[in-house]
Amino acid sequence: MKGEYLALVPIAAGALVLAEWFSLAVQIRRQARVDEARTADVIVVLGAAAYRGRPSPVLKARLDHALALYRRGLAPRILTTGGSGGDPVHTEGEVGRAYLVQREVPSEAILVEAEGESTVHSLAAAAEIMRRMNLDSCILVSDDYHIFRAKRILQARGFRVYGSPRPAPPRPALTEWWLCLRQAVAYWLWTLGIAL
Repeated sequence: MKGEYLALVPIAAGALVLAEWFSLAVQIRRQARVDEARTADVIVVLGAAAYRGRPSPVLKARLDHALALYRRGLAPRILTTGGSGGDPVHTEGEVGRAYLVQREVPSEAILVEAEGESTVHSLAAAAEIMRRMNLDSCILVSDDYHIFRAKRILQARGFRVYGSPRPAPPRPALTEWWLCLRQAVAYWLWTLGIAL
């Protein structure tokens, strides 16, 4: 009888982990649907791929969204982030800066983090820039499913963070859930000190 109960322990533990995973994915999906943009010290744009000095469609959409927020007067500065991402010449942060300058954002209004090779590293460097400049709050721009984790990374460093996902075309529900479940795993890994 005791052996039968012991056999149920791994099953119960597995069910608990699955329930927690799904619950976290639900929170990520809920955050993804909210635009919290409001007045802040800076707009932080998370990097994405850039090709030969030009932003990928994803990075361009993030930058365009940040530009719209900036033009609405919600923040006086934009901070672009991202390291080389495999490009030996250009970083995502620098590509973002050049893109914004071409759209008449004054160069002095743009801060650049050009070292980060992951979300965690980019946000750690962005947080250091913000701290040195006495910036306490930010609007965080990224893809919708990415906001939850990135927001908590910055909040853990003591900043007020308002998520503002870039506009994106609708996706199939299964794809949306898959992205949220993947982000849940990435979030757990971050809480364990593993940077992604």
